[in-house]
Amino acid sequence: MGSQSPSAYFKRTSLFWMVAVTATFGCFTVVIFWPQNIPYKHLGVIGSFLEYQVNNYYPYLYAGYRFAWFLHVLEALYSIKLCSDKRITSSSARLKWLVQTFLFGFASLQLLISYMPQQHSKSK
Repeated sequence: MGSQSPSAYFKRTSLFWMVAVTATFGCFTVVIFWPQNIPYKHLGVIGSFLEYQVNNYYPYLYAGYRFAWFLHVLEALYSIKLCSDKRITSSSARLKWLVQTFLFGFASLQLLISYMPQQHSKSK
């Protein structure tokens, strides 16, 4: 990454977060759209908990699902603003940040937030 131009900075989020966020959203999606297909009895305590939530709080689960995606959209849009603030001007780098942050949320956004481009010092 040493030869990468600061205007094209991009850092991929860790595999751990990619798997964790994908698995969580995948499970959440199944619970919301296909709750009848979940083998609750085979999932032990987690299955009992999920079944209880689906049977008693489905509208809240659905609202939470939509809210989670809404937050990912807001985070993705904020990543574009951060790219501007941090002088990342490459269209491909900006698109990568947008897509990665939409898919993985704060796991991606925190990488961009923590990026500090080198300041150009003025010689006297």
